Amino acid sequence: MKVLITGIDGYSGWPLALHLLSRGHDVVGVDNFVTRRRVREVGSWSATPIPSFAQRQRLVNQLLGKELPFHRGDLGRYDFVARVLEEEHPDAIVHLAEQRSAPYSMIDVHHAVTTQVDNVVGTLHLVYAMRDHCPDAHLVKMGTMGEYGTPNVDIPEGFFEIEYRGRKDRLPFPRQAGSWYHWSKVFDSGDVMFASKIFDLRATDVMQGVIYGIRTAEMTDRRLLTRFDFDETWGTALNRFIAQAVLGLPITPYGKGEQIRGFIALEDSVQSLRLAVEHPADRGEYRVFNQFDAAYSINQLAETTHQIATELGLSPRIEHPPDPRIEAEQHYYAPIHERLYALGYQRTRELSEVMREMFTDLLRYRHRLEARRHVVMPTIGWRRADNPAALNARVAASSAPPSAEPPPPVQDR
Repeated sequence: MKVLITGIDGYSGWPLALHLLSRGHDVVGVDNFVTRRRVREVGSWSATPIPSFAQRQRLVNQLLGKELPFHRGDLGRYDFVARVLEEEHPDAIVHLAEQRSAPYSMIDVHHAVTTQVDNVVGTLHLVYAMRDHCPDAHLVKMGTMGEYGTPNVDIPEGFFEIEYRGRKDRLPFPRQAGSWYHWSKVFDSGDVMFASKIFDLRATDVMQGVIYGIRTAEMTDRRLLTRFDFDETWGTALNRFIAQAVLGLPITPYGKGEQIRGFIALEDSVQSLRLAVEHPADRGEYRVFNQFDAAYSINQLAETTHQIATELGLSPRIEHPPDPRIEAEQHYYAPIHERLYALGYQRTRELSEVMREMFTDLLRYRHRLEARRHVVMPTIGWRRADNPAALNARVAASSAPPSAEPPPPVQDR
């Protein structure tokens, strides 16, 4: 099967490519390296050194004996999208090329608009190009569990049966997104659902929980590691907690710390995406998979981080800064996740096991964390009007200000 991965240079795209190649699939990549540039924009970098994509291609050939064709370009250009799909004619498209940070989307009006335009336009270009050039291909779009918000009822996989005033129907479950980024993903889901109906496309919308980890089984060499973002804009809460413990900073669950989210290990995330690819939807079908293994509160993550750090001889402490987000700090959370298990999904990694692995890698790259220690603490608030000024001050404190130039040839700066 030929699989086109948009956003192949990203945190999930790169390990997915290695995983699919190891399973005998052909993989073609698309990326414009905007994540590398936007991470530099906020004065940060990946804790793990990231080779250029040309070097990554050579490593795949050298270590895996595989070819990895690549198209550099922007999904915001329809001529580019149409040309790639016409030329490659993939069997499946895994769409990961979207602005993925809630805090980035909340910096100011410009970042909010950029997030929504990039994500919605890129997705629309893909579905139209599929209609015209590969209508039998299967689109696997990366959604997010954050689309649902935290309703006070169980969360189904996309749709639910409802009775209202004596009538019944099967409807999309209501979305209650919590950032401009998450709302862009809601709009994507609606567009893909509609495109499946009017263009008779195959589509799977994977509502992804928070992914954690740096390694997968295919990463047999350090140079194959995926990126690890730890700043408040691009890093997840768990990433930041581990980085804080390594740096001797306070571990900082926001507010009461009782916010609950679904989590999944990176290795299990790529397994889920592969299963979705290998078991395509029917023509005209739009289906939804909730993708996560277990739900944890932010306090549970902080406490587990503290425990493992202490075992490693570190001396962390936990502090609770005010929550810069507008979110429920205590809530009910019970999503359903059954459809991937029906396809044969099995959990392979436990949270504590992967966290110890993450600590090992970050201690090895501690010098890279030290060089950007200013970027970990929160400066972006959902209501504040001074976000750009706060970010600029933080960037100025960094030892290497961001550059507007393309990514350097050797590693991500």
